[in-house]
Amino acid sequence: MSEFATRRVMMVDTQVRPSDVTKFPIIDAMLTVPRETFVPEDKREAAYMGENLPLAPGRVVLEARTLAKLLDALDIQPGELVLDVGCGLGYSAAVIARLGETVVAVEEDEALAAEAQRLLSEEGVDNAVVIAGKLTEGSAKCAPYDVITVEGGVETMPETILSQLKDGGRIGAVFMEGAVGTARIGYKTEGRVSWRPVFNASAPVLPGFQAKRSFVL
Repeated sequence: MSEFATRRVMMVDTQVRPSDVTKFPIIDAMLTVPRETFVPEDKREAAYMGENLPLAPGRVVLEARTLAKLLDALDIQPGELVLDVGCGLGYSAAVIARLGETVVAVEEDEALAAEAQRLLSEEGVDNAVVIAGKLTEGSAKCAPYDVITVEGGVETMPETILSQLKDGGRIGAVFMEGAVGTARIGYKTEGRVSWRPVFNASAPVLPGFQAKRSFVL
């Protein structure tokens, strides 16, 4: 077993399983997808640390625990279409691709998007496509989605994203209030999304997902 494969098992045994993530497909995906491949070259040694891993200014690969717990709560099924917002270098898309039918990953940093598509292709992930575009716009072309995942913090969720979720669908994101955050799952019923908190987590707020600040004189 390679050194990275050993670290992958350690990550699952020390960060994922102890967080009450028990669904076999998620455990299997996290044991299989080489996280070190989907991080910048100079960060490979840190790929399996239990923390968010910086990719670009304000952008991270979510720590394994946060991603696993979010996916556990979303319960993606084999036939489902998933929108992955802010995929970075594609790690989340590669993991989700092993759970659902197809992943449409959106990345607005064009260099990250191009590299993510290359890495996913190299890893043989043929049911995920990366689209370069504004994160807040999602990808209306392939909507509606069964599930939407957001790979970073949000203060507010744009209506554009919510409108791309199928009725009966689920959306997961880490809502930040200052330095503390809560992962929430939203369920869409009759056009409205109701949110429920699932666990504590934190991540930098993605571009365009900041709350509008109101100035009081």
